[in-house]
Amino acid sequence: MRFDNMLAEINGFGRFQLRTFLLLIIPRLTLPFNFLLNNFITFIPSHHCDIRSQNNGGVFRNLSLEERLNVNIPFEQDGSLSSCQMFAEPQYQLLSNSSNLTYIPTMPCQNGWIYDTTIFRSTLATEWDLVCDKKKMNRATATIFFVGVMLGSGIFGFLSDRFGRKKTLLLSYMASFIFGIATALSYNFLMFATMRFCTGLGLSGISISSFVLCLEWVEIRHRTTVAVLMSLDWSVGCVILPGVAYLINDWRFLTAAVISPLFPAMLCWWWLPESARWLMSNGKTDDAHFYLSRCATVNGREDVMADLKPEVLSTVILVEDENRKYSYLDLVKTPKMRRRALLSGIVWFGVAFAYYGISLNISGFGVNIYLTQFIYGVIEIPAKGFVFFTVDKIGRRWNQAGMLILTGLLIFSSVFIHADRGDLRTAVGALGKMFSEGSFTIVFLYTTELYPTVMRQNGLGYCSFMARVGVAVSPLIMLLEDVWVNLPSFVFSLVALGSGLSASLLPETYNVRLPETIEDVEQTTYCALIRRSVSASDEKSPACAFLSVQSKSP
Repeated sequence: MRFDNMLAEINGFGRFQLRTFLLLIIPRLTLPFNFLLNNFITFIPSHHCDIRSQNNGGVFRNLSLEERLNVNIPFEQDGSLSSCQMFAEPQYQLLSNSSNLTYIPTMPCQNGWIYDTTIFRSTLATEWDLVCDKKKMNRATATIFFVGVMLGSGIFGFLSDRFGRKKTLLLSYMASFIFGIATALSYNFLMFATMRFCTGLGLSGISISSFVLCLEWVEIRHRTTVAVLMSLDWSVGCVILPGVAYLINDWRFLTAAVISPLFPAMLCWWWLPESARWLMSNGKTDDAHFYLSRCATVNGREDVMADLKPEVLSTVILVEDENRKYSYLDLVKTPKMRRRALLSGIVWFGVAFAYYGISLNISGFGVNIYLTQFIYGVIEIPAKGFVFFTVDKIGRRWNQAGMLILTGLLIFSSVFIHADRGDLRTAVGALGKMFSEGSFTIVFLYTTELYPTVMRQNGLGYCSFMARVGVAVSPLIMLLEDVWVNLPSFVFSLVALGSGLSASLLPETYNVRLPETIEDVEQTTYCALIRRSVSASDEKSPACAFLSVQSKSP
């Protein structure tokens, strides 16, 4: 018997699974809050040079504020005040609206800047003057955060497969909360960047461990439902975030607010179960029996586990050697695992690269950033519905490939929309965001089904690492606008199309039991095809049993 058979016997989609799902919602809400936080805390308001120290013998006392600005700060071509330059000397002749076009020498701002606080009272840019020559430092904060997420994916993926999902989650909760509060208390940019990096590192553990823990307790028939429902917390978070940012327009308080849900999450951690699937795969049958019995009791199936002792459990369910330890090297030691790792890594890079290329550029569409973020959050919900109704009809592979290809085509089409058509650009961007989110929803489910239990967190950790490489690079791609304004869009669209083609080369996993060991992946037989058309309870059929024995014969 496989673990999926046992799970089906004790109800793999009952009250126990619902309780586990609800306990993971609160910590998972911190993910969109923090991953998209940069859209708000790095916002650069309109600004100009601070001329309050310019007195010039008291002459300024007789001038209005508008006149003082006219004689000290040049105008841009669009009629706005220059953000980074001021006149070397006050130009009083401009008060008479002189039409003299003689070159007037300018210089960079000498005494700081004055910022418009209409939208935000305080941001990183206004706190540490990250404008003009330091503007790139402001944009680099997103990359710094996602580099932390990238490294954390590898670290926590390894820890989760070595020490279990539950313990790793607690470590992630604590690290994210401590470093998140420290970020809000930062007294200089270096401390902020360091703490933000560490926050990203901790949050990556929540991202991958919570999803896998929940899905490993669900039977085959309901995996899609649970995967889509779990991804909804991201969309809900995207919708809530602009409201929170609107009410809390100081970056320090906003940073603390978006990490605060982890405090109740730590209190609720005690009620989370460990993954019985992971325990069985690591030979910990006593602990697995404890959690399976608890699941059976909560789901009203006590009779199933009544006569099944721990020592008997290990003979009923195939158990992996608990002394064997796995690492990331096992991803490339065997042919089929190596192929899956290569292709899934490309897919994850493309999914994240395209998604955050759109998500982190909400100020580039000419619409209020709160409204744009809200639209981008709401548009993800129909994407979830579309995935829910199609992923079990046309399969994971073609859904994944199709979503990525459509995302790439929409990004490419935005190149041909004039900058003055902000409404149309926002509409096309929202559609691209919808399909991009659809691909993100599928990729978590798809990847969880591709990798065996003994390597699932390592595989997901590796894929998440590749995704964060894409995320870390995407803000820097926007700097290519200085070369050609449409070059970033071309890069994003090409990567999305390439990763879509890579997804089409992966195997289909719809209605196939989760592989437990690497041997399950390498020794795929015709029985896997049979399982695509039968339910988990039918896996005991003579045909499958015979083929299962044959696959293990020398």
